[in-house]
Amino acid sequence: MDKNKWITSAVFAGLLAASAGARADSRVFFVAPKDGVTVSNPVHVVFGVDGMTVAPAGTMTEGTGHHHLIIDGGPVPKGTVVPTDETHIHYGNGQTETDVSLPPGDHTLTMQFSDGAHRSYGPEMSQTITVHVK
Repeated sequence: MDKNKWITSAVFAGLLAASAGARADSRVFFVAPKDGVTVSNPVHVVFGVDGMTVAPAGTMTEGTGHHHLIIDGGPVPKGTVVPTDETHIHYGNGQTETDVSLPPGDHTLTMQFSDGAHRSYGPEMSQTITVHVK
């Protein structure tokens, strides 16, 4: 019985470790909009990712994750769960594009890639751009 508990614990720890890190050659990027552009509402946002696969929240397979859009904020530290509020928008169904409405003026948009438990892969799996909304 103790041997089975140890094996189960070891397997679970391995799965958590695998889900906690992004691959070294991975990156996320905004396909649209481009940094520094002037946009109108609704702002069409297209997320890109290289080196990992987009999967719905709850998927704990190594090399997978999903996007979050942070409005007027920066990256979430690695391993921290991305908050859920009006400025931290989750795309847990595996969406790769969206439309958002923003008030006129300058805004930062940060794309944050996170694992199936919404734990951030950290600043290395984020990108921040600035847009001006008419």
